[in-house]
Order: sequence, then structure tokens, then C-alpha cells
Amino acid sequence: MRNILFFFLFCFSISAIAQELDANVVVNAQLTGDENLQQFKSLEKQLKEFIANTQWTDRKVKPQERIACNLVININEYSGNNYRATIQIQSSRPVFGSSYTTPTYNIKDNDFTFEYIEFQNLVYNPTQYQSNLVSVLAFHVYMILGMDAESFEKEGGSKYFEQAQQITNFSQQENFAGWKLEDGLQSRFALIDNVLSPTFKEFRTVMYNYHRRGLDRMSQNLKDAKNEIALALGYFKTLNRKRPNSYLARVFFDAKAEEIEQIFSDGPSVDIVELIDTLNKVAPLHSAKWRNIKF
Repeated sequence: MRNILFFFLFCFSISAIAQELDANVVVNAQLTGDENLQQFKSLEKQLKEFIANTQWTDRKVKPQERIACNLVININEYSGNNYRATIQIQSSRPVFGSSYTTPTYNIKDNDFTFEYIEFQNLVYNPTQYQSNLVSVLAFHVYMILGMDAESFEKEGGSKYFEQAQQITNFSQQENFAGWKLEDGLQSRFALIDNVLSPTFKEFRTVMYNYHRRGLDRMSQNLKDAKNEIALALGYFKTLNRKRPNSYLARVFFDAKAEEIEQIFSDGPSVDIVELIDTLNKVAPLHSAKWRNIKF
């Protein structure tokens, strides 16, 4: 009886302290032609358990407070224990006073190679490198946590972004792509370096103002909220003058373009002339959506 009681207390402790994320993980190996192999199913199961059972923060999180996210790993090829893949990560958070959820992080990481032995232990250690599989997953978990926190509090994601940067620093010593300056302008290194750089401070202002001063007030005063969202997006004009076509702008609009189109394509009407000009300058890849904004 005592052992049973301990078991239930342990399970309660895990659910109350860990599981900051409500994560759906999919491993798709269709491109390999061997998608039904047990090792891919094992990998998917282990990654779900790894994310769910790791204590990523010191917060006590209620089930309804967990961050909804999806991680889709597409295996392109494998040889023995070596895998080459991409990973698409999406996360969202609820909007105050509504049943709507808004995307906060949407990114595709193409530099994802790793070693995996079926049933190996997957353990995250915040003070040292474990494996590229663990590092990439942990990096994006902290980016999810950071982006979510930024949307609720000004620069509220700093401690999570700093942890993502620490993972980057540890991982640079290994021979895997995505962690170093020379890996390009759309790498994990570039992403976290930009987020924490004062050069891109407007991005973090947008994340807070767009969500807290804009979306979260739509149920109270829709017109004022839309104006706040337009003002928040205007910060990208300042950022664009300093760093045209920045990676952070792309990350933001990959997540938000469809939502912005919907917000400003319905009433009540607000002045959108300057907004459309800004959107076309800072996110020209989504110009087709901006043309649909005529309200």
C-alpha cells in the first residue's frame, strides 16, 4: 500500500511540476521508404516522453496552462544509427476572453542530423552537451517557452532564451550544422543570437505589444485592439531599416501572416494605409495576403 501511495505521489509530482508543454510529436519516415520500421515508432514515442517528462523550468504548471505545440520530424535518410532530417515546430497560446489560440512560434529547422540507437536514454543536462538529438529538441523547447513568455510579459522570455543560447554554446564544439556563425543567417545560432541582440530589440517589443496590448484586448474593444496591433507591427519598419529582410521578421510573419490578414480584413475599420506599406516592405513574401486586406 505504501509503494502504491508513493507511485501516485510521484506521478502527481511529475504532472504538476514538469510537462510545461502539451507536445504532439510526429516522426515521419515516408521519404526513406521504410516508414513502418519499429525504430521510427520507438523514436517518436521516446521523444514524446522526453519532452513530457523533462523538467524544463522551475514553474508549477497546471494542465490548462501547458503550451500547445507540434513537432514534426521528417526523416530524409538514414544509415545505421545516423539520421538526416528536418523538424517543423509550431506553438500557440490562448487569447484572453476568447476560444481562439494564436501562433507564437513557427519554424522549420533544416539542419537536423543526429545519431539514435533504439531505446537509448534521452536526458537533458543544462550544464553539458549530451547529443545533437537532445540539443536540437531542447533548443526549440526553450525557444517555445521564450516566445510564449514574451507574449505575456515585456522581455519575459529572457531566461529561456539564455538557456537556448547556452545549449548553442555547448553544441558548437560538436560537428553538427546549425550551431555556428558560419552556418548561415537562418541557423539556430543566428536565431538565438538575433533574439538576444539589442540590434533586434524591436522584435521583442512587437511580441509583447501585439499580444498583450492587441490580441488580448480584442474582446474588450476590437477597434482599439486592432490599432494597437497595427502600431506594434510598425516597429518592424524601424528594424527593417537597420537589418533589411531579417530572419526574425521572417520567423514572425511565417507564424502571423495569415492571422494579420484575417484581423484587418474584417470590421471595425481602422486606418490601414501605413500598415499595408509597412507589411509590403518588411514581409514582401506575403504580399498576396496583404493585397487581400481592403477593409
